[in-house]
Amino acid sequence: MTTSIESLDARTLKRVLWALMFGNVVIGTGVMVVPGTLNDLAADLNVSISLAGQIISAAGIFMCIGAPGLAILVGRWDRRWLLPAVMMWYGVTHLLCIAAETYTQLLVIRLSAMVGPALFTPQAAAAVSQLVPVERRAKAMSLVFLGWSVASVMGVPLGAWMGNHWGWRSAFGLIAILSVINAVWLWRILPGPIKPPPMPLAAWGETFRNSVLMKTVAVTLVAGSGQFVLFAYFAPYLTQYLGATPGDLALFYACNGLMGFIGMLVLTKRIDRIGPAPVVTLSLWAFVFSCVVWGLAGGVISAIVTMLAWSSVSFAWNSSQQARLAGIAPHAASASIALNTSAIYLSQAVGAGIGGVLIDWGAMPQLHWAALVILLGAVALNRHLRVSYQT
Repeated sequence: MTTSIESLDARTLKRVLWALMFGNVVIGTGVMVVPGTLNDLAADLNVSISLAGQIISAAGIFMCIGAPGLAILVGRWDRRWLLPAVMMWYGVTHLLCIAAETYTQLLVIRLSAMVGPALFTPQAAAAVSQLVPVERRAKAMSLVFLGWSVASVMGVPLGAWMGNHWGWRSAFGLIAILSVINAVWLWRILPGPIKPPPMPLAAWGETFRNSVLMKTVAVTLVAGSGQFVLFAYFAPYLTQYLGATPGDLALFYACNGLMGFIGMLVLTKRIDRIGPAPVVTLSLWAFVFSCVVWGLAGGVISAIVTMLAWSSVSFAWNSSQQARLAGIAPHAASASIALNTSAIYLSQAVGAGIGGVLIDWGAMPQLHWAALVILLGAVALNRHLRVSYQT
């Protein structure tokens, strides 16, 4: 233990926040490593693209169930040692993934690794709530969650480039190394004890009884499912139909991540003025537009152009949903945002699963139309939500 929470100075606190942010970079890169390495993973394990994609679905289901379940389990545990332990677990399981010789072995170990995302990000946020004064907490949270944006801008493209140059095992190895580094960093820098109060059961009950909150979470689930029908299979589509090289894939993911980061900076600054609901509505229509024009892409550069609308709102959209939930029922925000996070994970499973079935039917070129139908459902649900909320 480096110091107590009470004696934590501003300089040490800043270092703690950077260590937590880097943890989210590693976690985010690890979650998204499979879509970027899907081509090599399927070929190496001698399975179809659609079956390889079900690793994404299985992980999404596990994280959906595991995030709230594990949060209840560790509610009273000291985050001073929990967070480093989670990162060490993430590193060890990714090392074990490298040794997997069959698809089944990889699937089982990969699910074990998903304890990391299910625990680290929400528990890092819980730790921040204890370490940072209320008046500075929002800014601190933004810095810590910035790690997921950095992962999309840098980590995911790097993983895709490594995986497609030297094999998927190299990308998993990178995550393992970074996880161990962050575990040691957190162990050395975190003060203690860090024991935020557990989430009361009443907050969960209020969330499930509030129809507006549940409809808002449903928008997240439906919209996320539509996105992942296409997003999960970008790499094989670009390779098979647009002749993308490993460098092209890295460029594609990097451009998407960079535009998402820029869009987040622009849109989140305007949330306080225009409210989160208009940002959500804009985001849904942006997803729809990119689905409509995706089929026009004749190369990687044009594919990047068709995704500009999508990628520009890809980060801000979820932040807006969380702000929306907090605004609807502030006292139930912890529970509703946790449930919204589970909906994001479940949407990955649903979307990747639907996309995999369509690929088995020989319909990979039509994935964007399936995504469009689902996203239009999200638009309709969001419209109904706005009407019911206003009345």
